[in-house]
This record gives sequence, structure tokens and C-alpha cells, in this order.
Amino acid sequence: MLSRNRVVVTLILLLPLLSYFLRLGGSPLFDVDEGAFSEATREMFERGDFLSTYLNGEHRFDKPILVYWLQALGYLIFGASEWAFRLPSALAATVWSYATWHFARQRFGPDTALAALAVAATAIGPFAIGRAATADALLNMLLALALFDAWRHLESGQRTPLLRSYVWIGLGVLTKGPIALIVPGTVTLLYCASRGEWRRWVRSVFDPVGWTILAVLVVPWYAAALLIHGHKFIDGFILKHNVQRFTGTLEGHAGSLFYYVIAVPLLLLPWTSPLIASLRNIRADTHTSVRRFLWIWAGFVVVFFSLSGTKLPHYVLYGATPLFLLVAAHRDELRRSWVHYAPPTALLALLFVLPLVFNLLSASSAGNAYYRAQLAESLHLAGWQYYAVTLGCLLLWLAVIWRLQAGIWMKMMIGATLQIVALTTVVVPWAGAVLQGPQKAAAAFVRERDEPVVLWRFDAPSVSVYREAVTPSGAPGPGELAITRIDRIPETGYETLFRKGGVAVVREVTAKE
Repeated sequence: MLSRNRVVVTLILLLPLLSYFLRLGGSPLFDVDEGAFSEATREMFERGDFLSTYLNGEHRFDKPILVYWLQALGYLIFGASEWAFRLPSALAATVWSYATWHFARQRFGPDTALAALAVAATAIGPFAIGRAATADALLNMLLALALFDAWRHLESGQRTPLLRSYVWIGLGVLTKGPIALIVPGTVTLLYCASRGEWRRWVRSVFDPVGWTILAVLVVPWYAAALLIHGHKFIDGFILKHNVQRFTGTLEGHAGSLFYYVIAVPLLLLPWTSPLIASLRNIRADTHTSVRRFLWIWAGFVVVFFSLSGTKLPHYVLYGATPLFLLVAAHRDELRRSWVHYAPPTALLALLFVLPLVFNLLSASSAGNAYYRAQLAESLHLAGWQYYAVTLGCLLLWLAVIWRLQAGIWMKMMIGATLQIVALTTVVVPWAGAVLQGPQKAAAAFVRERDEPVVLWRFDAPSVSVYREAVTPSGAPGPGELAITRIDRIPETGYETLFRKGGVAVVREVTAKE
């Protein structure tokens, strides 16, 4: 039993801190999302405006205000660093993990709670958003807290957890908009409907004190945004980034109806096989109230976003929390160990050879010249430390499989921890250097020159963060520098002043020159 071994318990409880804080600032900001959120936060200070968000001087209506305020606190305390911009997400993911553990302790027991914590802290999807300077980890934490408290209310009839759930929902609406209302409202509706408890749902959803809490949290900023921006806010936030995101394909993020059937198992790596194995228990689980609630939660999110026109992998993580719990609850039923060991083995092996794969892609005709150039230094940037850590983790994992006398679940937790060690210490910093190092270097180059700069046919908002200056988009005029992709530079009329990877700084050549 896990709970009887204090050392094991302590190590598992420390997993969220390892996953979400180890080398948190070890890689440059990834474009587009991290760069956009971070630059919008930086521009708040530049403009002295903490009610509206702008990106390179243009309105940014993608998300509400809360995550920017939290990033602003990190910026205020720690300055314009990757660590500061990512800190709110790391804190949110950590709370998300421990909230899952706490919820499970009271309903599934201490061993299952520790197992659920291990899944929450090591699955690759939560790992990615928990270390990203975006709004997703914060929203996932708030959705988890809201639905955990919603269940506590349904379970006990007490009003206090219901009112707390309104607080989390209100903060969620300030984080990402109506989705924070849709998920808790529909999940609880479906659960109550499955039990014929319609009146109970209506009473909970239309609680007057709850709606007062919601209004106090939500209305002031939304009213201010509407007053300041008028129809631009309605068109940009409500219509484009909510209605159109669901009804149509936004920013080219399309996918088939079965997109998330593939995405969910990948996002839960290395727990893919235990997840698939747990699906066999859906029918039996529906006879247990809390497990029925959890399956409804996970199922609704998958179906809802499968019907959405815009598909991004992290959307389905809104339904990942119940999967952490259900996978953990069925851990003792795992059989055929090799099936469960295959995904972590494949992933650790892939991490070891990834620089070689990138190098082969850079030398091929795949993709375009920009991406091939970005990948060209992948072998050089890896260094011996990369191979030592990734190979070491792979060999340790193989030793655990063949030599350690332990059950499938214990070995899986060790493998998941080794995955996190490899990702945090060398893989993510290396990937950042390969994919974003050129942008950061170009920003440093132009920052030293007293000349105006534009981003030309290149969506890289991280450049503005590193320049600590707004960088408008457009073709360079006389006397302006342009940061652009090498595959978008005209063959004549421009000189290249700087180049690294697929990124270049160019200037128009005048007739006199």
C-alpha cells in the first residue's frame, strides 16, 4: 500500500513541484501563444492600462483579463523573464494537482489519491500547459475546483460548496469566458438528469446568492471592457473568439470529428494504456454516483469539443481531471504489463533520438525553408548533456521494467517521473533553443540598434517581449529594420544584417546604397 511508505508518499507529493517548477524559465517563450500573452502583459505596464489588453499596439480580445493580471504580478515582482510570465500557470497546475489529490482522498482513499496526483502531475498534456504562459492551466484549475465543489454540494446538500463553485466559475469567466459556465452547468445538468433530479439542478443553478457572487466577480470588468471598446469588444471577444471559434474554424485549427479520440490518449502519456483499460469499466462505474459524475464530466468535454469547428489539443484537457481519478481508481486491475510499459518506453526512446530526427528533417525537402533552417542546429544544440540525461532515463526505465520487484502501477509512476526529469532538465530547454532561440537572438540584435523595427510577414510576438518594445507588423519603410522568416525575403532589394536559423533581420537597400 502506497500510504504505508512515508518516503514514497513524500516523493509522490513532491511531483507537482518537480513537474511545474523545475527549470520553469529554462526555455525561451514559445510563439505564438506564450509570446502573445506575455507581450500583452508587458504592454499593460508600457501603456499604464490594466483594464485592456493590446498586442503590439493592436487590440487583443482573445481572452478576458484575469491571467494578464496574474502575469502582471509576476512581472512586477520578478521582471520580464520567462519564469515570471509562466509562474501563474505553474502555480495553477500545482493547485490543480493537489486539489485532485484532496478530492480523491475523501472519496477513493489515500492510495488512489496519491495515484491520481501522480497522473495529474506527470501526464504530458497538463505538463505542457502547466509550464506555458497562457490561460489554460488557470482555467483547468478553476474548472476542477468548480466541479469538485459542485459534487460536494450534490453529495451532501450543503450550500457552502455550491457557493464556492460560483466563485470558481466567476474567476473562470474572467479567465477564458463562457466556457467556464458551460462545462460545470452542463456536466451537473447531465448528472442530475441521469438521476431524475431536475429540480435539484434548477435550485443549484439559479441560487440567488450564487448569482450575486458571479455578478460581483464578472460584471465590473466586462462592463468596463464594453464601455471602453464598445462593439469592438463584442465583435472581437464574444463573436470571434467564442461564437466563431465553436461554429467555424478559427486560425486554421481544424480537425475531424474523431480528433480528440486520438488527442486524449496522447495528452495523457505515459498513462495511455491505463486510460484505455479504464474504459472497460464505464458501465460498472455508472452504478457508483461519483464515478458516474466523473465519466459524464469527461464524456461531455470530449463530445462538446468534437462538435466544435476549431480544434486544439488542450481544449479536451477541461475533461482530463476526472480521467486522472478514474485511471487511478482502476490501477489494480491492470494486466499484461508490456502493453502499459510500451508508451513510456516509446516516448523515452523518442526523446533520445529527437535531435537526430530534427536533423534529418532539416536536411530533407519536408516542410519549408524556414522550419528546415530552424531545425538545422538541433544536433549541435543538444550537446552531451542532452544525450546523457535522455539515455540515462531510458536505461533506468528499462532497468525498472526488468529488475525492480514491484507492481505495474509503481513501475509506471517511476517511468512517468523519469519522463518528467528528461523533459524539464534537457528536452524542453533544448526544444526552446532550437525553435525559439533565433527569435530571441534577433530581438537582442535589434535591441542594440537605435532604429525602428517591424515584424514582416512573421507572427512572433516573443520578439517584442525580448525587445521590451512594441514591434508593429508590416513591410519595412525607409530606415526601418524588419525581422522576418528567411523564406519570405524578396530575392532583391533587401540586405540581411543578421541571420540565425530561419530568422533574419533585413533592411531595404536604397538606390543610393
